[in-house]
Amino acid sequence: MDLTRRPRRLRQDGIRDLVRETGLSATDLVAPVFVDATAEERVEIPSMPGHERVPVDGIVDRVEAVLETGVESVILFGVPKAKDEDGSRAWAEDGVIQEATRRVSRQTDAYLITDVCLCEYTDHGHCGVLEPGAPEDVTLTVDNDPTLDQIARTAVSHAEAGADMVAPSGMMDGMVGAIRGALDEAGFEQTPIMSYAAKYESAFYGPFRDAADGAPSFGDRRHYQMDPGNGEEALREVALDVEQGADVLMVKPALPYLDVVREVNQNFDYPVAAYNVSGEYAMLHAAAENGWLDLEATAMESLVSIKRAGADLILTYFAETVAEQL
Repeated sequence: MDLTRRPRRLRQDGIRDLVRETGLSATDLVAPVFVDATAEERVEIPSMPGHERVPVDGIVDRVEAVLETGVESVILFGVPKAKDEDGSRAWAEDGVIQEATRRVSRQTDAYLITDVCLCEYTDHGHCGVLEPGAPEDVTLTVDNDPTLDQIARTAVSHAEAGADMVAPSGMMDGMVGAIRGALDEAGFEQTPIMSYAAKYESAFYGPFRDAADGAPSFGDRRHYQMDPGNGEEALREVALDVEQGADVLMVKPALPYLDVVREVNQNFDYPVAAYNVSGEYAMLHAAAENGWLDLEATAMESLVSIKRAGADLILTYFAETVAEQL
């Protein structure tokens, strides 16, 4: 047996870290934060241990706590005071995200990303204007083109409030182009767009829908979110968003779609984001609570795997705890 080549030589303490191929830092991470216009104090999210809905008056303190860990970026999700069929509180000047954004942008050094979607704001829980005949006909869901006007208006309202970046997540055809045009027309040519370019209709979103009060009241989202069996379609979706002016390309969820993260990284010369979603977070917590897994070790390994697959930045509910380890 020829033992001239011994890979174990480079696995010893001292050299092991020096030859590590994939590194992870706190600045690679984006922390999701939930702000709730209906709350007067913090509200625990049972399905997402360690996370809470925060009242608008507490948003600055919450973001400052994130920054203290070394994480520099947050993405805001809102729970509005009221909902209606069109989701009009999504673009209201005094809306929950608009008010939270003004406070965070003025009083902190966080890089502030805002989620641009209507599902938290519509009384039916879908991501846009309903097609005629819905919800009576449950095979119908979102009317794509009228929804573009609504999400573009929402994105501009976020930029006016001080958002550094907007992140459309509704998977509407043409959403990036509509938002880019509206932002440019309003004088926000320098506001980048992080598009949820390949967002799958996933079973891993359950805890988030509890947290953001955004579950659909009828049907599901399979008519506008991607089929989990499709990989090549993701590249077509991403290519369309690139043509329309996306600056950062997101794959969501992360762990079940690492192959898609890798393909997007290799085929497009743009920063790639991956969303380590609520279900991925919750299942590790559940296993750890049962003593089956070490939470800190599995969280770290999960995020390193996402980075190794090709993600440049990771949205994760583990952001603060992992950053403190780092």
